[in-house]
Amino acid sequence: MIDSKSPKISALTRDKTSVQNPFVHSAPPSKAWNLSHLDVPTYLMCPPLSYNTSTPNNIWMEDLDDLERKVDDKKAARQFQALYQFLSSRGVVQLLPVPSNCGLQDLVFTANLGIVLEHLPARDTVVISNYDSRPRIGETEVGVRFFQSMGYKTIVPSTKFEGEAELKHLYDNVYIGGYGLRSQRETYDQFEEQFDMKIIKVRESDPYLYHLDCSIFPLTYEKTIVCTDLLSTSEIKKIEAVTEIIDVSRDEALPGLCNSVRLGNYLLNGSHIHELKKGTENYRLELAKNRKLEDIAADNGFELALFNLSEYQKGGAALSCMVMHLNRVSYQYRLI
Repeated sequence: MIDSKSPKISALTRDKTSVQNPFVHSAPPSKAWNLSHLDVPTYLMCPPLSYNTSTPNNIWMEDLDDLERKVDDKKAARQFQALYQFLSSRGVVQLLPVPSNCGLQDLVFTANLGIVLEHLPARDTVVISNYDSRPRIGETEVGVRFFQSMGYKTIVPSTKFEGEAELKHLYDNVYIGGYGLRSQRETYDQFEEQFDMKIIKVRESDPYLYHLDCSIFPLTYEKTIVCTDLLSTSEIKKIEAVTEIIDVSRDEALPGLCNSVRLGNYLLNGSHIHELKKGTENYRLELAKNRKLEDIAADNGFELALFNLSEYQKGGAALSCMVMHLNRVSYQYRLI
């Protein structure tokens, strides 16, 4: 789809002369100051105006029947608002406009929309996702138009990639990238060549933990929470060489332990434990996950904040899926 003479990664815009080939070079946006330069934690969220679960596109959704998967729109709005209010009270939250009648059921999950390359000094480059999931393909153009309007350079890889949920920044130019289910290893080879990045590549094979944010969460510049059950010995050694690992089990990762977001000295995570029946396996897993997070928070000087996001679990998502970082100020110092 990209001309062979073009670089491996190309800007994306709508080519009015050929709708079938939207992957073409676009003029760079006019120089503009963007939100990534704010000196406070800054995030991108999207209100759940188009959110629905009509098309199952992951195993969590497939495990539910149509009635179990049906979204309570009012409850979903309340749950979104609670998370939005907490983040915006201690940082800046930019809301992604939802195009009318867009039919994009997963647009609310902005962590998959792309990633701001934190190690680039200008912080003006956003890699927009090239989705493998069919219901999400239309999000690419929404992301390109939005970020260009905000003064960012937008890049879309020629290979599959699903955003910040698959690529975790540790520090400097060091990242961890997940591939195998939704993203391709070749994408990270392109990133390393074009953007002077060092990416530790880890293979994903567990269908229930199908993005990297399900198994890896950078806690500080020095420590990273990792579900080593899912990694090979060589992958673990490569990660150990660049960060201290806080190990968690698959049982702890499965209910979303690694799907956390850091806001200064707060760790944010989703938990619907009060909706679960005591004595069930789901209750046991959720309780164990929360207790492990409490221990990690206490050991590292963080405070844990839990949010009920049960309506979004119907879409196979957790808290980190709903938040895209526009900067990493939270990792520079802690908030009071």
